[in-house]
Amino acid sequence: MTLNIGMVGTGGFAKMHAGLLAGMQEVKLAAVCGTGKDKAEEVARQYAAKGYGDLADMLDAHRLDAVYICVPPGEHGAIERTLIRRGIPFFVEKPLGTSTEIPASLLQDIEESGLLTSVGYHFRYQDNVKRLQELLKGDKIGMVVGQWMGSMPEAAWWRDQKRSGGQFIEQTTHIVDLLRYLAGDVTEVYAMFGSRVMHEERSGVSVADVGTVSLKLASGIVASISNTCVLPGEVGKVGLSFYNDRGLFDWNPQRLLEVRDGNSTEYASSGNPYVSESEAFLHAVRTGDRSGILSDYADAYKTLKVTCAALESARKEVPVKL
Repeated sequence: MTLNIGMVGTGGFAKMHAGLLAGMQEVKLAAVCGTGKDKAEEVARQYAAKGYGDLADMLDAHRLDAVYICVPPGEHGAIERTLIRRGIPFFVEKPLGTSTEIPASLLQDIEESGLLTSVGYHFRYQDNVKRLQELLKGDKIGMVVGQWMGSMPEAAWWRDQKRSGGQFIEQTTHIVDLLRYLAGDVTEVYAMFGSRVMHEERSGVSVADVGTVSLKLASGIVASISNTCVLPGEVGKVGLSFYNDRGLFDWNPQRLLEVRDGNSTEYASSGNPYVSESEAFLHAVRTGDRSGILSDYADAYKTLKVTCAALESARKEVPVKL
């Protein structure tokens, strides 16, 4: 059976997901909704879909099996609530919001309705993350160090604290989520954020451009995650490293490095985790089998709580317990 999919959003991630959906068998992108009908129609036209400037109009006009939500963090809430009310499964790009207030309310409604959801923490679906998960099973992790060091995205909403939540909530959330996925729940955070460069170089910058967060996990593991968006576009470092008495594992999106007693093995990444996460979600829509979904709304909310606690800690200059 062909699944009819709706898309909310017309930005880069919406276009990326639309392109992947178009390449899948028995999947049709039927409709696109944007902040304006013209923008939606421009994207929809490439897939012989219909464009809408209003979500209710799109949902009234089509019998959709699922909807993808790809909007800036500050725009979540009403979209999800409408889909929950209509009982339409949705895939939503991370993060779930700029604070926990609205997502907490949405989560309650999702759990009461039993609605199928999936969240775009795509690194969980990467082959090397699965490999790392297996390799860590025999280890007692000592500590974990992660980073998201890069440049400031061009989107105006990203540099606006109210609209994006800042780098740790919007971007470094991927590293926080992998830490949770591979090492367990976080119980306490202590964060320091600062504004060093970008508020002088770009207009409208209200997000911190440097930061470091110490995290304590339920297991006793200690972790540190740092981020910056001051680097030039061609420079960057993203990853997560695990240390213990047997050696270390160093993961980044391109490869996994295993170092044991002086011997090292490197595993190159393969496959497309964006495709894998969609295949798992659409399989669940078709069959009801949710086992392939590695991050649903409830789990992603736990990651949001950690990143929002870090922002609170940085503002109050105190540790925050979860």
